[in-house]
Amino acid sequence: MLSRPASFALAGVIGAATLTAASAPSPLYPVYQQLWGFSSFVLTLVFAVYVLALLLALLTVGSLSDRVGRRPVACGALLLLAVGMALFALADGTSWLVTARIVQGLAVGAAAGTTTALIVEVSGSPTAGAVVSSSAPLLGIAVGSVLSGALVEHAPFPRQLVFWVLAAAYLVLAALVWTIPEPRRAPVSGSLVRSLLPRVGLPPATRGVFLALLPAMAATWALGGLYLSLGSSVLGRLLGVGDHFGVGVVLGAFFLAGALGTVGSIALPPAPRAVLGYGTLLIGLLATIVAIESGLLGVYVAGSALAGLGFGATFRGVVSELGAAAPAAQRGEVFATMYVASYLAFSVPALVAGLAVDGWGLRTTVAAYAGLDVVLVLAAAAGTAARARATQARQPA
Repeated sequence: MLSRPASFALAGVIGAATLTAASAPSPLYPVYQQLWGFSSFVLTLVFAVYVLALLLALLTVGSLSDRVGRRPVACGALLLLAVGMALFALADGTSWLVTARIVQGLAVGAAAGTTTALIVEVSGSPTAGAVVSSSAPLLGIAVGSVLSGALVEHAPFPRQLVFWVLAAAYLVLAALVWTIPEPRRAPVSGSLVRSLLPRVGLPPATRGVFLALLPAMAATWALGGLYLSLGSSVLGRLLGVGDHFGVGVVLGAFFLAGALGTVGSIALPPAPRAVLGYGTLLIGLLATIVAIESGLLGVYVAGSALAGLGFGATFRGVVSELGAAAPAAQRGEVFATMYVASYLAFSVPALVAGLAVDGWGLRTTVAAYAGLDVVLVLAAAAGTAARARATQARQPA
């Protein structure tokens, strides 16, 4: 078995790798669209079925690792991800893309709460666990975008190679996960079969914190959905980026900045971290709107990087607060529920935007989407400020 530091590092790699597959197809979406002639709505539908499958997995097996252990669930999810990557590599039409995304969504949904709980439990430090568990998905998405763009543009077999590489990586990680010591947890009562019925669950002690953090989850993940669903179309059709590697780099910049924002907010107390998170989210969104209306690529890149910093700082606070409030025996369930809320925000606005593109046009739709997210950021910031004032009022003079 690995030592605690090595286990923590491997758990972080697994947490990042499970989300690498989420962004790997993004630089290829315009290629698929041109090759098979489907509409913008079908493009966002391919994106949305992934999230719907992910939510189904979260609602059914999201807390399974609380009962059977983290390693079996993580291993199964990694093997299923390898199958999804093989389906992408073999795809020759839209139906293959939909099937591959469904398999991928089921795998990521099974892994999301499990890997987050595993990282927190083997970290040895609540702060380190919160930082790695919240930054690993963003780093994984950034790696997927850049790796896919590079291989599509500069390697042979542009539509297949990235998926075969990822499939091989998932098989290796599925074997390595068994070298992580299984954390000790209190036994969970009740039937295993009954626990697999679709449900969203939160322990009573966690519900108030969770509801207070909902606007922050929505503001951050809705923005991530914008970049991954329509970002490649914006870069190609509105900003004139024809190089697939360039598309991958720009998409990856948002999520890489998110990982940096997570790490950079470690030393900040809650109030300055909230100012950093919401402030950079807001400025980045406004810059994105300006760039789309004016066609300025540099402003778009800068805006996406700033918004990414805000994403990382804000979501790190969400994971930290939920991890502290969740009982250890139900941590997998709490994080699974967190991802249910996050991925609903990630997918529903993107699907609506896909419907709107054909009627409103890409430029107007994306500007309206970003404007909606500005409202969400302001609501989340106002809620955080109100909670801070209430906490200060309860403290003795």
